[in-house]
Amino acid sequence: MQYWLFKSEPSTWSWQQQLAKAPECEEWDGVRNYQARNYMRQMKTGDRGFFYHSQKEKAIVGIVEVCVEAHPDSTTDDPRWECVDIRAIQSMPDPVTLAMCKQDPRLKDMVLVNNSRLSVQPVRPDEWKAVCELGGCNTGY
Repeated sequence: MQYWLFKSEPSTWSWQQQLAKAPECEEWDGVRNYQARNYMRQMKTGDRGFFYHSQKEKAIVGIVEVCVEAHPDSTTDDPRWECVDIRAIQSMPDPVTLAMCKQDPRLKDMVLVNNSRLSVQPVRPDEWKAVCELGGCNTGY
């Protein structure tokens, strides 16, 4: 299993909206960054991801699962863009803020800490475990 982080502006698509769709899958569409798209191409069904609220909140607020592997993004006719489908698994008991991640030495190399603008990014297993511990979620690893 691989781990990922999906960033969304709550005003565009919030954790509450994602949670309301469960147990159905939702297309993670609209990504227009080649690196983020390439990460989605690496995802496999069953991979887990953090759901991160960007902008003001800047916090990991939930855990999702990849339920459909990379396929054409339905929001464009441009064949360069693909996406995956994800479903909500659970809310993070205690949201883990970007500031908390930056302060934790276990997360000093995390992509979120060093490139917080990338909308889809990998998370190493040790980082996954550390974030789950910070968020009070021991079922996420």
